[in-house]
Amino acid sequence: MLGIGAQTSDLPVAFNLSQNRPNTFNPITPMSYSLSKASPVRLVVYNLMGQRVITLVEKYQQPGYHTATWDGRGFSSGIYSYRLTAGEYAEVKRMTLLK
Repeated sequence: MLGIGAQTSDLPVAFNLSQNRPNTFNPITPMSYSLSKASPVRLVVYNLMGQRVITLVEKYQQPGYHTATWDGRGFSSGIYSYRLTAGEYAEVKRMTLLK
């Protein structure tokens, strides 16, 4: 129960990139991230050689919780990395596509 004047916020307090689930996946996986403030956002999937295979997000987004989905049909089984950049924040995670 909230008292008078109490405030709650459903906005995240920090930037974060979550691990995709499930990992190992076939062929579709969601990637969730949170933004603590409005930022230009870029979420890119790379192969093991560091080559960009697809850009999932490239736009300005408001603070909150977001999810992008990668459909791996048409891509080879293997280990991929995905990188989120949002303002000055950057993080990389790995995932495995197994067909």
